[in-house]
Amino acid sequence: MKIIHSIQELRQTLRPLRSGTIGFVPTMGYLHRGHQSLMDRARQECDTVVVSVFVNPLQFGPNEDYDRYPRDLERDAAIAEAAGVDYLFAPSVDEMYPSESLTTVTLRQITEPLCGASRPGHFDGVATVVTKLFHIVQPDKAYFGLKDAQQVAVIQQMTEDLNFPVEIVPCPTVREPDGLAMSSRNVYLSPEERQQATVLYRALRAAKEQIEAGTLTRAADVTAFLEKEIRTQPLADIDYVQVLTYPRLEPIDRLKNERIIMAVAVRFGSTRLIDNLILPEEGDR
Repeated sequence: MKIIHSIQELRQTLRPLRSGTIGFVPTMGYLHRGHQSLMDRARQECDTVVVSVFVNPLQFGPNEDYDRYPRDLERDAAIAEAAGVDYLFAPSVDEMYPSESLTTVTLRQITEPLCGASRPGHFDGVATVVTKLFHIVQPDKAYFGLKDAQQVAVIQQMTEDLNFPVEIVPCPTVREPDGLAMSSRNVYLSPEERQQATVLYRALRAAKEQIEAGTLTRAADVTAFLEKEIRTQPLADIDYVQVLTYPRLEPIDRLKNERIIMAVAVRFGSTRLIDNLILPEEGDR
């Protein structure tokens, strides 16, 4: 595996390889098994696999954790190499943004609920950096984890709207044995916060059972159920709990046959975690 830091070198390296399929896994680093699953899928499906490691300042608000976001390129390189990645693209901020950019990629509607409401400007930063990375790497396929399901929906919508010649491949959320979704931010959690954070997936699974049993038939009732379950843990500070259609992320009243997402964002101490369940699940079909 080769580590590349410059845009020019990456383009020159990939140019003779474009007759084959190029798979791309964009990340902010501090890789975990969730990222590994994306790399494994790309390795299975593509001739060349590129992983980027870039903590994008554009998608962090002024009071968020950009400065303390975990970074360890040596560790990331070892994980990527073990997964069979061909090229690890690790640009600096100056390489990606050499001067003040006058261009921002903005999507309406789909970016407004959930994390878009809690983190103003976040998805502008995500869409802008992913657009830049797609232009730099020019992948045939790009792999994203469904733990960030709103991000997947945003990238799919952007790709369709702007006719990017890339297939977006959503991949299942990878979880710890106790159900906690894998996240680079899990390292922030104290042991007590870590234990209480497992309530998120338990609550989502319990809500799914209630929906399937016909006990919960309205989105508002599901939201109330989830909030009550999550608040059984005293350290849980709810940012949002919402039930929307997926992937359009539109409000819904009665639950019928539409595909929905139950999405939660909850702080444990200073760590904000997100999780979700999209229904029906793959295995339900």
